[in-house]
Amino acid sequence: MSKVIAVANQKGGVGKTTTSVNLAASLAAAEQRTLLIDIDPQANASHGYGIETADLDKTIYEVLVDQLPIADAIVPTMMPFLEVVPSHINLVGAEIELVDVRGREYLLKRQLESIRDRYDFIVIDCPPSLGLLTLNSLTAADSVLIPVQCEFYALEGLGQLLNTIAIVRRSTNRELDIEGVLLTMYDSRLRLSNQVVDEVRRHFEDKAMRTVISRNVRLSEAPSHGKPALLYEASSMGAQNYLDLASEILAKNGMIPSEQAISS
Repeated sequence: MSKVIAVANQKGGVGKTTTSVNLAASLAAAEQRTLLIDIDPQANASHGYGIETADLDKTIYEVLVDQLPIADAIVPTMMPFLEVVPSHINLVGAEIELVDVRGREYLLKRQLESIRDRYDFIVIDCPPSLGLLTLNSLTAADSVLIPVQCEFYALEGLGQLLNTIAIVRRSTNRELDIEGVLLTMYDSRLRLSNQVVDEVRRHFEDKAMRTVISRNVRLSEAPSHGKPALLYEASSMGAQNYLDLASEILAKNGMIPSEQAISS
C-alpha cells in the first residue's frame, strides 16, 4: 500500500510545485514506484515533465468530474519508476461543477483505492488555495508536506492551513498527519534566511524537516526544459537537496535505515 503525500500551502510562490515535481523525481530515482498527481488547474507540475495538457482528454479533471477511472489518466514519464496524472485548465471550474455532488470531498480518495497497490508513493501537487481540490487531496492523503519559504512572512497564513488540517482530521480524514514543514528558497548568505530557519524549527520542532532547499538557478530553469532538476542537472544544489529530502522521507517512513538519510 502506497504512502500518499499531499504537498500543500495556500500561499503561492513557496516552492510547492517545485517540491512536488522534484520530490517525485527523487523518490523515483531511489527506485520507489511513484505517482505524481497534478490537481492544480495551472498544470505546472505536468508541464514540469514536458506534458502538454491542452489537448489531453484524460486528466485529473475527467477523473473528478466525469468519474473516469484514474488508471486511464496515468501518463508515463522519462523516468522508469515515475508516472503522472496530469491536470488541465478546465479544473478551474471543477469546484462549481461538483458543488451538488454527494460526497464530493471523497472523490479523489475513492479513485486512489483502485491504484494504491501499484505504487510506493503518491505525491499530490495541490493548488494554492484551501478549496474543494485541496480538501479532496487532504482527505485522500496519509500526510501533508508544507513548503515554507525563507522570507519575512514565512509563517503568515500557516495558521489557516493548520486549522484546515485540523478540520479535515475531525471530518473527513482522522488519520491525516503532517509529514513535515519544508524550508525552501534558503540563502545562507542572508541573516533573514537563518532567522526563519531557527524560528520554524523552534515553532514546529520535530515536524520541521532537516533538509532545507536552497535557492538554485537550476531549479528555476529545469521546468522550462520539461524536466525535474535531477534530469536537467543532477549535480546542482537543488537536485541534491531534493535527493536529501527523499532520503529523509524514506528514513522517516522506515524504508531505509535512518543513518542513510542525509541531514542538510
